Amino acid sequence: MKAFLLAAGEGRRLRPLTDTVPKCLVPIGGTPLLAIWLTALERGGVTDVLVNLHYAHERVREFLDDWRSSLRVHTAYEPALLGSGGTVLTNRGFVHDEDSFLIAYADNLTTLDLGRMTAFHDSTTTALTLGVSPTDRPSQKGTVVLDDRGRVVLFEEKAPQPRSNLANAGVYLARQRMFDYFPTGMPASGVLDFGFDVLPRMAPDLTAYRVEELLIDIGTLEDYARAQELWAADRRRAQSAAKNPTSSAATTSSSGWTHA
Repeated sequence: MKAFLLAAGEGRRLRPLTDTVPKCLVPIGGTPLLAIWLTALERGGVTDVLVNLHYAHERVREFLDDWRSSLRVHTAYEPALLGSGGTVLTNRGFVHDEDSFLIAYADNLTTLDLGRMTAFHDSTTTALTLGVSPTDRPSQKGTVVLDDRGRVVLFEEKAPQPRSNLANAGVYLARQRMFDYFPTGMPASGVLDFGFDVLPRMAPDLTAYRVEELLIDIGTLEDYARAQELWAADRRRAQSAAKNPTSSAATTSSSGWTHA
């Protein structure tokens, strides 16, 4: 399976941290966020990933040049940001031979089991499986309303009065039919966004997948600090489970996590 990893963000709300470190390379527990994602993709069955680059792209390329794994990493430099949907549309040829492919936002920290999400996606027929997670800030997120089958009947991006607290988790599994919902060509602005321009058009050809693992957007310094704490707690929990496999049921990081 192939994947898009959207990693070109400038991280303005993370300054001064991102004055010297690209957002996708900020350390989490001493490990660059991008390294955590690449490891997760490989573990989840991804063979090839396209990483888009913009801010401090030379630093990110240096990191990727030194990365060693069986995962084949491709890059696409954007002199001007294309938006999440714009990156995927512009590089559509990368996945032309894939029935399904993954799209993930690299500014989220998660322990999501991608293999399990892929198995769920394979059991569906909709154009896209959308990871969702509860949030305590729904007006700042893309939110969904679901029917009793788990299909998305309404997607709203940053609605002033959201109709639910289930938020877009920034992880999608898509079929080629997804491109039927894209506008013809890029907008005049040069930016095409999944949340504003694509996902609202796709309902109800969307199925929600509830992310029960750790998931947090590290968009602000406050969220970054919280992510460090949650990651450390999750690692301690995982180590404890490895030492005491009979009590592993108590180590599942589910109900406590929100998409912040």
